[in-house]
Amino acid sequence: MAKSKFKSGFVAIVGRPNVGKSTLMNHIIGQKIAIMSDKPQTTRNKIHGVYTSEEMQVVFLDTPGIHKRQSKLGDYMNTTALNTLGEVEAVLFLVDTAEGLGGGDRFIIERLKDVRTPVILVLNKIDRIQPEELLPIIEEYRKLYDFAEIVPISAMLGSNVNTLIEQIGKYLPEGPQYYPEDQVTDHPEQFVCAELIREKILHLTREEVPHSIAVTIEDMRVEENGVVYISAVIFVERDSQKGIIIGKQGALLKEVGKLARQDIENLLGSKTFLELWVKVKKDWRNQERILKDLGFHRDM
Repeated sequence: MAKSKFKSGFVAIVGRPNVGKSTLMNHIIGQKIAIMSDKPQTTRNKIHGVYTSEEMQVVFLDTPGIHKRQSKLGDYMNTTALNTLGEVEAVLFLVDTAEGLGGGDRFIIERLKDVRTPVILVLNKIDRIQPEELLPIIEEYRKLYDFAEIVPISAMLGSNVNTLIEQIGKYLPEGPQYYPEDQVTDHPEQFVCAELIREKILHLTREEVPHSIAVTIEDMRVEENGVVYISAVIFVERDSQKGIIIGKQGALLKEVGKLARQDIENLLGSKTFLELWVKVKKDWRNQERILKDLGFHRDM
């Protein structure tokens, strides 16, 4: 029997904020490359995760959550997410079954009607509902859109994720292996390190500094002793936010550094010295030049 030919392609993960897109991609990839937070709109750039098996290679685009814009940054995030849909072999439309069908889901479905790409409905967080609730939820979504496939999963627990990967494979063309089999993202390590630092800030500051922060890596090098030296700058919009992130006698910033360093060392496989600075860039989310400096390039 002839061996099936290798398949490859690009798959977008879309959904309203906080439905578990980054959690799903991290589980599939088997490594943390996208930040996870219970705050909406934590993903700002298209994050490319690479899944490789003997049969196929899937490059996942974890897009920013599509939401009602409130700033130029929000506008950028929506544009990035929607432009992705025409560039891929399949779209995973991720929804939160525990939350139920909402206005944000309907908003995205209306936009999906404008693309010809096959859309797989992924019903996430099934561990948070009763089994008998699932069928009515499926029927509710079916009435609104003709989905290519419908797959219930729990991204957090990994339930049924292998079935989802099999379904994705049906829509991939024969193609080359774009990346080495041990490569899990096409983003530079600096980008992932900055995201891991930002995740810790979001976690530790809770509601006090929700989306007023950005992180850039100013310097990253391997010292002669093999230790990776990283200098990162945390940008905030107001002086009061700077005080919150630094904390009393520098305690909060120290904790951010400690937690981020652990994840970065796991990512790089090397001992790391992490130096953090906090600077104020007033109203940076609404200034095109600053957004560009921080890496937010509008997809047109």
